[in-house]
Amino acid sequence: MSKPYYNNPDAENLLEMRGVTYYYEGNKAPSLSDVSLTIKKGVKTAILGGNGAGKSTTFYHLNGVVKPAEGTVLYRDIPLKYKKKHRRELCSHVAVVLQNPDDQIFGQTVLADAEYGPMNIGLPKDEVQERARSALEQVGLWEKRDSNSLQLSYGQRKRLSLAGAIAMHPDVLIMDEPTAGLDPQMALELMELAEQLHHSGMDIVMSTHDVDLAYMWADEIHVLRRSEKIYSGKQEGFYSDRELAYSAGLLAPSMFQINTTLCGLRGIDPAPYPRTEPQLIAKMTPGADRGHLDIIKVEDAIDGSQVSELRGAGKIVGIYGTGTRKQITESGIGVDFIFGGFESCTSQVLKGRDAVIFCDPDCAEIMEKKAKELSEFGEPLDYSLS
Repeated sequence: MSKPYYNNPDAENLLEMRGVTYYYEGNKAPSLSDVSLTIKKGVKTAILGGNGAGKSTTFYHLNGVVKPAEGTVLYRDIPLKYKKKHRRELCSHVAVVLQNPDDQIFGQTVLADAEYGPMNIGLPKDEVQERARSALEQVGLWEKRDSNSLQLSYGQRKRLSLAGAIAMHPDVLIMDEPTAGLDPQMALELMELAEQLHHSGMDIVMSTHDVDLAYMWADEIHVLRRSEKIYSGKQEGFYSDRELAYSAGLLAPSMFQINTTLCGLRGIDPAPYPRTEPQLIAKMTPGADRGHLDIIKVEDAIDGSQVSELRGAGKIVGIYGTGTRKQITESGIGVDFIFGGFESCTSQVLKGRDAVIFCDPDCAEIMEKKAKELSEFGEPLDYSLS
Protein backbone atom coordinates (compact mmCIF):
# COMPACT_ATOMS: atom_id res chain seq x y z
CA MET A 1 0.00 0.00 0.00
CA SER A 2 1.37 3.41 -0.96
CA LYS A 3 2.03 6.02 1.66
CA PRO A 4 -0.81 8.58 2.07
CA TYR A 5 -0.07 11.78 0.17
CA TYR A 6 -2.19 14.14 2.29
CA ASN A 7 -0.51 13.27 5.56
CA ASN A 8 0.34 16.42 7.51
CA PRO A 9 -1.72 16.48 10.75
CA ASP A 10 0.38 19.29 12.25
CA ALA A 11 -0.64 21.85 9.61
CA GLU A 12 -2.38 24.92 11.05
CA ASN A 13 -4.45 25.54 7.92
CA LEU A 14 -6.95 23.05 6.55
CA LEU A 15 -7.48 24.36 3.06
CA GLU A 16 -5.91 27.19 1.12
CA MET A 17 -6.31 28.76 -2.31
CA ARG A 18 -3.41 30.80 -3.64
CA GLY A 19 -4.10 33.02 -6.64
CA VAL A 20 -6.63 30.63 -8.16
CA THR A 21 -8.11 31.51 -11.56
CA TYR A 22 -10.52 29.21 -13.38
CA TYR A 23 -12.46 29.28 -16.67
CA TYR A 24 -15.36 27.02 -17.51
CA GLU A 25 -15.10 25.56 -20.99
CA GLY A 26 -16.26 28.01 -23.63
CA ASN A 27 -16.19 31.05 -21.30
CA LYS A 28 -13.76 33.89 -21.87
CA ALA A 29 -14.53 35.49 -18.50
CA PRO A 30 -13.09 33.67 -15.46
CA SER A 31 -15.42 32.08 -12.91
CA LEU A 32 -12.70 32.69 -10.33
CA SER A 33 -10.10 35.42 -10.73
CA ASP A 34 -6.91 35.38 -8.63
CA VAL A 35 -8.72 34.12 -5.51
CA SER A 36 -6.69 33.58 -2.35
CA LEU A 37 -8.29 32.44 0.91
CA THR A 38 -7.52 30.22 3.88
CA ILE A 39 -9.81 27.84 5.78
CA LYS A 40 -8.45 27.49 9.32
CA LYS A 41 -8.66 24.45 11.55
CA GLY A 42 -11.39 24.71 14.22
CA VAL A 43 -12.95 27.83 12.66
CA LYS A 44 -16.56 27.76 11.46
CA THR A 45 -16.34 29.36 8.03
CA ALA A 46 -18.97 30.74 5.67
CA ILE A 47 -18.46 31.76 2.05
CA LEU A 48 -20.87 34.49 0.97
CA GLY A 49 -21.78 36.14 -2.31
CA GLY A 50 -24.61 36.65 -4.76
CA ASN A 51 -25.58 34.32 -7.60
CA GLY A 52 -22.67 33.81 -9.99
CA ALA A 53 -20.10 35.11 -7.52
CA GLY A 54 -18.09 31.88 -7.67
CA LYS A 55 -19.06 30.11 -4.43
CA SER A 56 -19.77 26.69 -5.96
CA THR A 57 -16.69 26.89 -8.17
CA THR A 58 -14.64 27.60 -5.05
CA PHE A 59 -16.00 24.45 -3.44
CA TYR A 60 -15.17 22.36 -6.52
CA HIS A 61 -11.58 23.54 -6.16
CA LEU A 62 -11.41 22.83 -2.44
CA ASN A 63 -12.30 19.16 -2.91
CA GLY A 64 -10.21 18.69 -6.04
CA VAL A 65 -13.06 18.18 -8.52
CA VAL A 66 -11.63 20.83 -10.84
CA LYS A 67 -8.05 21.96 -11.40
CA PRO A 68 -7.27 25.69 -11.52
CA ALA A 69 -6.03 27.29 -14.72
CA GLU A 70 -3.67 29.32 -12.56
CA GLY A 71 -2.74 29.16 -8.91
CA THR A 72 -2.58 26.41 -6.31
CA VAL A 73 -4.97 24.70 -3.89
CA LEU A 74 -3.55 23.10 -0.74
CA TYR A 75 -4.91 20.69 1.85
CA ARG A 76 -3.05 20.83 5.16
CA ASP A 77 -0.28 22.80 3.41
CA ILE A 78 0.15 20.08 0.74
CA PRO A 79 -0.64 21.07 -2.90
CA LEU A 80 -3.49 19.06 -4.40
CA LYS A 81 -2.69 16.45 -7.01
CA TYR A 82 -5.32 15.51 -9.57
CA LYS A 83 -4.56 11.90 -10.44
CA LYS A 84 -7.37 9.46 -9.65
CA LYS A 85 -5.62 7.94 -6.63
CA HIS A 86 -4.99 11.38 -5.10
CA ARG A 87 -8.56 12.54 -5.68
CA ARG A 88 -9.80 9.34 -4.08
CA GLU A 89 -7.60 9.93 -1.05
CA LEU A 90 -8.76 13.55 -0.78
CA CYS A 91 -12.41 12.38 -0.78
CA SER A 92 -11.78 10.69 2.55
CA HIS A 93 -10.66 14.03 4.00
CA VAL A 94 -12.88 16.63 2.31
CA ALA A 95 -16.57 15.97 1.56
CA VAL A 96 -18.99 18.30 -0.22
CA VAL A 97 -22.78 18.44 0.11
CA LEU A 98 -24.19 20.10 -3.00
CA GLN A 99 -27.13 22.51 -3.01
CA ASN A 100 -29.25 20.19 -5.15
CA PRO A 101 -29.38 16.78 -3.43
CA ASP A 102 -30.33 15.03 -6.68
CA ASP A 103 -26.85 15.82 -8.02
CA GLN A 104 -25.26 13.41 -5.54
CA ILE A 105 -27.80 10.71 -4.72
CA PHE A 106 -26.69 7.54 -6.51
CA GLY A 107 -28.15 4.62 -4.54
CA GLN A 108 -31.56 3.20 -5.33
CA THR A 109 -32.41 2.89 -1.64
CA VAL A 110 -31.62 5.21 1.24
CA LEU A 111 -29.20 2.69 2.76
CA ALA A 112 -27.48 1.97 -0.55
CA ASP A 113 -26.88 5.67 -1.09
CA ALA A 114 -25.39 6.18 2.38
CA GLU A 115 -23.06 3.22 1.71
CA TYR A 116 -21.99 4.47 -1.72
CA GLY A 117 -19.14 6.78 -0.68
CA PRO A 118 -17.46 4.56 1.95
CA MET A 119 -17.74 1.58 -0.40
CA ASN A 120 -16.08 3.50 -3.24
CA ILE A 121 -13.00 4.26 -1.16
CA GLY A 122 -12.52 0.55 -0.52
CA LEU A 123 -13.52 0.20 3.11
CA PRO A 124 -14.41 -3.24 4.52
CA LYS A 125 -18.10 -4.20 4.25
CA ASP A 126 -18.75 -4.15 8.00
CA GLU A 127 -17.25 -0.66 8.34
CA VAL A 128 -19.28 0.56 5.35
CA GLN A 129 -22.46 -0.71 6.96
CA GLU A 130 -21.65 0.82 10.34
CA ARG A 131 -20.79 4.21 8.88
CA ALA A 132 -24.00 4.26 6.84
CA ARG A 133 -26.15 3.28 9.82
CA SER A 134 -24.58 5.92 12.07
CA ALA A 135 -24.92 8.65 9.43
CA LEU A 136 -28.56 7.84 8.71
CA GLU A 137 -29.36 7.87 12.42
CA GLN A 138 -27.73 11.29 12.75
CA VAL A 139 -29.95 12.77 10.04
CA GLY A 140 -33.09 10.92 11.16
CA LEU A 141 -33.43 8.58 8.16
CA TRP A 142 -32.50 5.17 9.57
CA GLU A 143 -36.16 4.09 9.71
CA LYS A 144 -36.41 4.83 5.96
CA ARG A 145 -33.27 2.88 5.05
CA ASP A 146 -35.15 0.52 2.70
CA SER A 147 -37.14 3.30 0.99
CA ASN A 148 -36.54 4.28 -2.63
CA SER A 149 -34.31 7.34 -2.47
CA LEU A 150 -36.15 9.01 -5.36
CA GLN A 151 -39.45 8.86 -3.48
CA LEU A 152 -38.21 10.90 -0.53
CA SER A 153 -39.37 14.47 -0.01
CA TYR A 154 -36.99 17.28 -0.95
CA GLY A 155 -36.04 17.85 2.69
CA GLN A 156 -35.40 14.14 3.20
CA ARG A 157 -33.20 14.05 0.08
CA LYS A 158 -31.21 16.99 1.47
CA ARG A 159 -30.67 14.99 4.65
CA LEU A 160 -29.72 11.88 2.66
CA SER A 161 -27.07 13.79 0.73
CA LEU A 162 -25.72 15.02 4.06
CA ALA A 163 -25.69 11.46 5.43
CA GLY A 164 -23.64 10.33 2.43
CA ALA A 165 -21.04 12.98 3.21
CA ILE A 166 -21.01 12.25 6.97
CA ALA A 167 -20.49 8.55 6.26
CA MET A 168 -17.14 9.42 4.69
CA HIS A 169 -15.93 10.60 8.13
CA PRO A 170 -14.28 13.64 6.53
CA ASP A 171 -12.01 16.06 8.34
CA VAL A 172 -13.76 18.89 6.47
CA LEU A 173 -17.44 19.00 5.50
CA ILE A 174 -18.31 21.60 2.86
CA MET A 175 -22.02 22.43 2.49
CA ASP A 176 -23.30 24.47 -0.45
CA GLU A 177 -26.50 26.35 0.53
CA PRO A 178 -27.42 23.66 3.09
CA THR A 179 -30.73 25.24 4.17
CA ALA A 180 -31.97 26.22 0.69
CA GLY A 181 -35.49 24.87 0.17
CA LEU A 182 -35.91 23.78 3.79
CA ASP A 183 -38.65 25.02 6.09
CA PRO A 184 -37.47 27.08 9.12
CA GLN A 185 -37.70 24.20 11.59
CA MET A 186 -35.77 21.82 9.35
CA ALA A 187 -33.15 24.51 8.77
CA LEU A 188 -32.68 24.91 12.54
CA GLU A 189 -32.37 21.14 12.92
CA LEU A 190 -29.70 20.97 10.21
CA MET A 191 -27.70 23.81 11.76
CA GLU A 192 -27.90 22.10 15.13
CA LEU A 193 -26.46 18.95 13.56
CA ALA A 194 -23.70 21.04 11.96
CA GLU A 195 -22.88 22.39 15.42
CA GLN A 196 -22.66 18.86 16.81
CA LEU A 197 -20.42 17.71 13.96
CA HIS A 198 -18.13 20.70 14.44
CA HIS A 199 -17.91 20.01 18.17
CA SER A 200 -16.97 16.39 17.42
CA GLY A 201 -13.94 17.63 15.47
CA MET A 202 -15.29 17.84 11.92
CA ASP A 203 -14.55 21.26 10.46
CA ILE A 204 -17.51 22.83 8.67
CA VAL A 205 -17.46 25.23 5.72
CA MET A 206 -20.68 26.45 4.14
CA SER A 207 -21.95 28.86 1.55
CA THR A 208 -25.30 30.56 2.03
CA HIS A 209 -27.43 33.44 0.82
CA ASP A 210 -28.89 33.67 4.32
CA VAL A 211 -26.80 36.38 6.00
CA ASP A 212 -28.75 36.00 9.26
CA LEU A 213 -27.89 32.32 9.40
CA ALA A 214 -24.23 32.96 8.60
CA TYR A 215 -24.02 35.78 11.15
CA MET A 216 -25.37 33.57 13.92
CA TRP A 217 -23.14 30.61 13.08
CA ALA A 218 -19.83 31.53 11.42
CA ASP A 219 -16.60 32.62 13.07
CA GLU A 220 -15.13 33.96 9.83
CA ILE A 221 -16.41 34.75 6.35
CA HIS A 222 -14.97 35.00 2.87
CA VAL A 223 -16.96 37.15 0.43
CA LEU A 224 -16.93 36.73 -3.34
CA ARG A 225 -18.14 39.27 -5.89
CA ARG A 226 -18.18 38.56 -9.63
CA SER A 227 -15.45 35.89 -9.43
CA GLU A 228 -13.18 37.89 -7.10
CA LYS A 229 -12.67 37.64 -3.35
CA ILE A 230 -13.29 41.04 -1.76
CA TYR A 231 -13.17 40.25 1.98
CA SER A 232 -11.89 37.73 4.51
CA GLY A 233 -12.21 38.01 8.28
CA LYS A 234 -14.69 38.75 11.05
CA GLN A 235 -18.22 39.53 9.94
CA GLU A 236 -18.54 42.86 11.74
CA GLY A 237 -15.68 44.31 9.73
CA PHE A 238 -17.48 43.50 6.50
CA TYR A 239 -20.95 44.71 7.45
CA SER A 240 -19.59 47.92 8.98
CA ASP A 241 -18.55 48.86 5.44
CA ARG A 242 -22.04 49.31 4.01
CA GLU A 243 -20.89 50.13 0.49
CA LEU A 244 -18.73 47.02 0.33
CA ALA A 245 -21.63 44.83 1.48
CA TYR A 246 -24.00 46.40 -1.04
CA SER A 247 -21.47 45.89 -3.84
CA ALA A 248 -21.55 42.15 -3.09
CA GLY A 249 -25.36 42.10 -3.25
CA LEU A 250 -25.65 41.54 0.50
CA LEU A 251 -27.54 43.34 3.25
CA ALA A 252 -26.38 43.47 6.86
CA PRO A 253 -27.91 40.75 9.09
CA SER A 254 -30.97 41.75 11.13
CA MET A 255 -29.15 41.31 14.45
CA PHE A 256 -26.28 43.52 13.30
CA GLN A 257 -28.69 46.25 12.21
CA ILE A 258 -30.80 46.09 15.39
CA ASN A 259 -27.73 46.26 17.62
CA THR A 260 -26.26 49.17 15.63
CA THR A 261 -29.54 51.11 15.81
CA LEU A 262 -30.17 50.52 19.53
CA CYS A 263 -26.58 51.34 20.46
CA GLY A 264 -26.79 54.55 18.41
CA LEU A 265 -29.97 55.59 20.22
CA ARG A 266 -28.40 54.84 23.61
CA GLY A 267 -25.04 56.36 22.76
CA ILE A 268 -23.13 53.16 23.60
CA ASP A 269 -20.48 51.16 21.77
CA PRO A 270 -21.97 48.61 19.34
CA ALA A 271 -19.23 46.20 20.42
CA PRO A 272 -19.44 43.50 21.59
CA TYR A 273 -21.71 42.55 18.71
CA PRO A 274 -24.55 40.18 19.66
CA ARG A 275 -25.34 37.54 17.07
CA THR A 276 -28.31 35.88 18.77
CA GLU A 277 -31.46 37.07 20.50
CA PRO A 278 -30.26 36.08 24.02
CA GLN A 279 -27.01 37.98 23.50
CA LEU A 280 -28.95 41.09 22.44
CA ILE A 281 -31.32 40.81 25.42
CA ALA A 282 -28.39 40.38 27.81
CA LYS A 283 -26.67 43.47 26.40
CA MET A 284 -29.74 45.71 26.36
CA THR A 285 -31.19 44.78 29.78
CA PRO A 286 -28.34 45.06 32.32
CA GLY A 287 -29.44 44.62 35.91
CA ALA A 288 -32.75 42.95 35.05
CA ASP A 289 -33.99 39.98 37.08
CA ARG A 290 -32.89 36.69 35.57
CA GLY A 291 -34.06 33.13 35.92
CA HIS A 292 -32.04 29.92 36.22
CA LEU A 293 -31.08 27.51 33.44
CA ASP A 294 -30.68 23.78 34.06
CA ILE A 295 -28.76 21.82 31.41
CA ILE A 296 -29.50 18.09 31.72
CA LYS A 297 -27.62 15.44 29.72
CA VAL A 298 -29.86 12.65 28.43
CA GLU A 299 -27.76 9.55 28.98
CA ASP A 300 -30.54 6.97 28.50
CA ALA A 301 -34.21 7.83 28.09
CA ILE A 302 -36.09 11.02 28.89
CA ASP A 303 -38.48 10.65 31.80
CA GLY A 304 -41.82 11.96 30.56
CA SER A 305 -43.16 12.38 34.09
CA GLN A 306 -40.13 14.51 35.00
CA VAL A 307 -40.75 16.77 32.02
CA SER A 308 -44.44 17.12 32.93
CA GLU A 309 -43.50 17.95 36.51
CA LEU A 310 -41.06 20.64 35.40
CA ARG A 311 -43.60 22.24 33.10
CA GLY A 312 -46.25 21.99 35.79
CA ALA A 313 -43.94 23.96 38.07
CA GLY A 314 -43.85 26.75 35.49
CA LYS A 315 -40.44 25.97 34.01
CA ILE A 316 -39.76 26.32 30.29
CA VAL A 317 -38.46 23.08 28.72
CA GLY A 318 -36.43 22.81 25.53
CA ILE A 319 -34.25 20.20 23.84
CA TYR A 320 -31.00 20.17 21.87
CA GLY A 321 -29.38 17.38 19.88
CA THR A 322 -30.45 14.83 17.29
CA GLY A 323 -30.76 11.93 19.74
CA THR A 324 -32.83 13.85 22.26
CA ARG A 325 -35.11 15.23 19.55
CA LYS A 326 -35.68 11.72 18.22
CA GLN A 327 -36.74 10.53 21.67
CA ILE A 328 -39.09 13.46 22.17
CA THR A 329 -40.81 13.16 18.79
CA GLU A 330 -41.19 9.38 19.02
CA SER A 331 -42.47 9.38 22.61
CA GLY A 332 -44.84 12.31 22.21
CA ILE A 333 -43.52 14.03 25.36
CA GLY A 334 -44.59 17.66 25.35
CA VAL A 335 -41.90 20.34 25.54
CA ASP A 336 -41.94 24.07 24.84
CA PHE A 337 -39.12 24.24 22.29
CA ILE A 338 -38.16 21.36 19.98
CA PHE A 339 -36.10 23.56 17.64
CA GLY A 340 -33.74 26.38 18.61
CA GLY A 341 -33.88 25.10 22.17
CA PHE A 342 -30.90 26.94 23.63
CA GLU A 343 -31.68 30.38 22.23
CA SER A 344 -35.39 30.07 23.04
CA CYS A 345 -34.84 28.87 26.61
CA THR A 346 -32.11 31.38 27.46
CA SER A 347 -34.23 34.23 26.09
CA GLN A 348 -36.85 33.23 28.65
CA VAL A 349 -34.23 32.97 31.41
CA LEU A 350 -33.04 36.49 30.63
CA LYS A 351 -36.65 37.64 31.00
CA GLY A 352 -36.86 36.15 34.50
CA ARG A 353 -38.21 32.64 33.82
CA ASP A 354 -36.58 29.37 34.87
CA ALA A 355 -35.82 26.94 32.07
CA VAL A 356 -34.47 23.43 31.48
CA ILE A 357 -32.67 22.10 28.41
CA PHE A 358 -32.43 18.34 27.84
CA CYS A 359 -29.55 17.61 25.48
CA ASP A 360 -27.45 14.83 23.97
CA PRO A 361 -24.39 14.05 26.14
CA ASP A 362 -22.02 15.31 23.44
CA CYS A 363 -23.94 18.60 23.35
CA ALA A 364 -23.47 19.47 27.03
CA GLU A 365 -20.19 21.27 26.35
CA ILE A 366 -21.84 23.19 23.51
CA MET A 367 -24.61 24.33 25.88
CA GLU A 368 -22.14 25.34 28.59
CA LYS A 369 -19.97 27.24 26.10
CA LYS A 370 -22.99 29.16 24.82
CA ALA A 371 -24.07 29.94 28.38
CA LYS A 372 -20.62 31.28 29.28
CA GLU A 373 -20.48 33.40 26.12
CA LEU A 374 -23.51 35.35 27.33
CA SER A 375 -21.35 36.89 30.07
CA GLU A 376 -19.61 38.91 27.34
CA PHE A 377 -22.85 40.87 26.95
CA GLY A 378 -23.84 41.34 30.59
CA GLU A 379 -23.95 39.55 33.92
CA PRO A 380 -22.98 35.85 33.94
CA LEU A 381 -25.90 33.52 33.28
CA ASP A 382 -27.06 31.52 36.30
CA TYR A 383 -26.95 27.91 35.11
CA SER A 384 -26.18 24.38 36.27
CA LEU A 385 -25.09 21.28 34.36
CA SER A 386 -26.05 17.75 35.36
